[in-house]
Amino acid sequence: MADLLSLNRKHIPAAPVTVTVQQYADSWLDRLGSSGLKPATVSNYRWVLNRHVLPHLGRQRLVALSPQHVRALLLAVSETGSSARTVQLSRAVLRSMLADAERDQLVHRNVAALVKGPRVEREEVVPWSADEAGRFLTSLEGDRMRPLFAVGVALGLRKGELLALRWQDVDLDAGVLRVRATVQRLGKGVGLVTGAPKTAKSRRTLPLPRVLVATLRDHWVVQEREREAAAWWHDSGLVFTTKKGTMIEPRNLNRFLDEAIARAGLRRIRFHDLRHTCASLLLAQGVSPRVVMEVLGHSQMSITTDLYGHVMPSSLRSAADALDGVFEA
Repeated sequence: MADLLSLNRKHIPAAPVTVTVQQYADSWLDRLGSSGLKPATVSNYRWVLNRHVLPHLGRQRLVALSPQHVRALLLAVSETGSSARTVQLSRAVLRSMLADAERDQLVHRNVAALVKGPRVEREEVVPWSADEAGRFLTSLEGDRMRPLFAVGVALGLRKGELLALRWQDVDLDAGVLRVRATVQRLGKGVGLVTGAPKTAKSRRTLPLPRVLVATLRDHWVVQEREREAAAWWHDSGLVFTTKKGTMIEPRNLNRFLDEAIARAGLRRIRFHDLRHTCASLLLAQGVSPRVVMEVLGHSQMSITTDLYGHVMPSSLRSAADALDGVFEA
């Protein structure tokens, strides 16, 4: 009663007591579609809620949720064998939903924000060395997929950015490439969706090394020959396509990479580790972390330094040597 009187003095209406977590989650997910979030983000939120959160909390009344309920949820998700990252995501999505419920004045506190999430240890990135990357690209000589991997290693583009790259965004005369879109696969029969890059920083214009300009010129010629030889060609305007001009399926690209690595006799890495390889090679050559951040399209410098701190000692050594030169002079 004291709480209700306090809310009344602040002109805050009492929250309805009958709304369940499931009911609010359904309406919240429907609203997310028009909230400006990327479709892939909405799809991920929906998956986390339906797979982990709602089976445990769906029948609970929204106003009755307590920190104890959240702790029980995290424990239950963990006991299913899910990773600490999945447990962390379950709390994060619930916290985001309850934040909107608080703004809607359906709850008076965000109980998920009161509970600490699990600590997720960041795995140390172990990318390819310059020798390994060179051996891999050499093993692909003559393969129509080699240009895609050459751009991935040299510029560190994300898989979705590579698959969404269009010829209109590549200026070979000026020697620049513009990252303007990305591709993601959404569930429930939606398929591949092209949208804006991951963050505002991900929209970037990158200078092309001379060797990439030559590689992409040759690739354009090969693609034109494929167009002429094909019985049916989809004019997608994409730089990297199937032999019919259609978008490459991301899962097929992963499969091709695994097979190519095995043929080359190299240690296996993920496709995303090609991006890490690019960053590591740049830092090893003394390129500043700020420039590497711009090349990769990271939104914050801390992301770059946290991911590649183990590669930066060589850069710091160069800085120390430069200071030696100053003092000796």
